[in-house]
Amino acid sequence: MKSEALSVDEYMTTLSSGRLEAMKKIRELCQTYLPDHEENMRYKMPSYVRNNQVQVAFASQKQHIVVYFLIHEVMLNHSARLTGLNHGKGAIRFSNPDKIDYDILQFLLEETAKSDSTIC
Repeated sequence: MKSEALSVDEYMTTLSSGRLEAMKKIRELCQTYLPDHEENMRYKMPSYVRNNQVQVAFASQKQHIVVYFLIHEVMLNHSARLTGLNHGKGAIRFSNPDKIDYDILQFLLEETAKSDSTIC
């Protein structure tokens, strides 16, 4: 869903109850593991920006909750950990909010925080 929300707090109020808890947890992980990143709305979704680059973002889409990791090496260097997940070059998609792998998200957020690479 494309959001017209102007803030992440406003974005969160637009979520269905079935997705809200999962999205809150993803946001908390981002806030915890990306302390040097600024949280804002870019590309109509919650985004975490460092050096004026969106490095992580998440969204509630029609069929999925998606988390974007835009530093390509983070996903590429840990592709073995992504086995069995619905993912692409820079995104992990979860069709069921109850089956989100928060451990892998935490790991990839930690790797993002450590990386000094630019986005893909």
